Amino acid sequence: MKKKKDRYEDFYMMYQPDRCEPLDNAANSGQLKMQALRRADYPGIDLPDHVLPGVYSIGYWDAKINQNWGLDWHRNEGIEFTFLESGNLTFCRGSNEQYELTSGDFTITRPWQPHKLGDPNVAISRLYWIIIDVGVRQPHQDWQWPDWIILAKEDLDFLTKVLRQNEMPVWKTNKKIRSYFTELGRCLDRCDVTIPHSKLNILVNELLLELVDLFKKDKIALDESLIINKRTVEIFLKHLETDYARYWSLDDMADYCGLGMTSLSKYCKELTNMTPVNYLINLRLEAAARMLKAREPKSISDICYDCGFSSTQYFATVFKKRFKCSPRRYKLGFTEEVSY
Repeated sequence: MKKKKDRYEDFYMMYQPDRCEPLDNAANSGQLKMQALRRADYPGIDLPDHVLPGVYSIGYWDAKINQNWGLDWHRNEGIEFTFLESGNLTFCRGSNEQYELTSGDFTITRPWQPHKLGDPNVAISRLYWIIIDVGVRQPHQDWQWPDWIILAKEDLDFLTKVLRQNEMPVWKTNKKIRSYFTELGRCLDRCDVTIPHSKLNILVNELLLELVDLFKKDKIALDESLIINKRTVEIFLKHLETDYARYWSLDDMADYCGLGMTSLSKYCKELTNMTPVNYLINLRLEAAARMLKAREPKSISDICYDCGFSSTQYFATVFKKRFKCSPRRYKLGFTEEVSY
């Protein structure tokens, strides 16, 4: 019987989590001030197991000069809330969403959403953040908040529903939300001496409760299609467009999506009219064709392995089936094999 994988297994390999090394380096070199509490490999002071369990990172940076670094594309293990108190900052999500954040902007990013900060570098800014693990990695999975989140069930259910069924990334804050973040910053400044556990706990709960009120007042539009299995597969197929070179078995793909192989195959067929494996092969072949036509193309064997094929013989076979000629003839500009 196959062992069921823990939801954290392979996360670091597959999801490219953020480790904020450029931020850590900038803080250590004195380019900015940073105060943070952390778990895993995030920067900051270690959080004891009993303090804010489920929080991966909570902190702020204060950059009074333009920086020479940015936080490149990454994901987080939980839902991330950020608040820009002052300055300006470029925030990108997905391949074609770019936002110029200004003072008072608040962002929400789910675990499956790649994002980056800086274009390419971080500008003068004071930014707060908190990353809370809610037990999911994909949009179809049910959320489970840490036990110390003590909102009434109906409020927490409403908040979860909005965060799952509305993916608007940037919001304008109100005075209360701003005050909770700035107070979090003052608490963090005291953490070099002792961590104000109770105060941090209360502030995070107050912040989430204020989000509930904000969402209720704004009458947020909800979209149930954002939380179905098909949506998860759609996101994964988009991810494959830039991650086709990795070794992927059907089992690996299903594990990445948090779905069974049958469900993955069903929704992939609906979306692409191909099986997951055939879709992956097609992406690899298209990438190989682009590389073969490059101004300074690599060798055919290098292209074969760079695109994720395990042997040049198999590569030549599937390439010829798709493009009606060998990779070598395609590289030379021929598109049909000549029979003699």
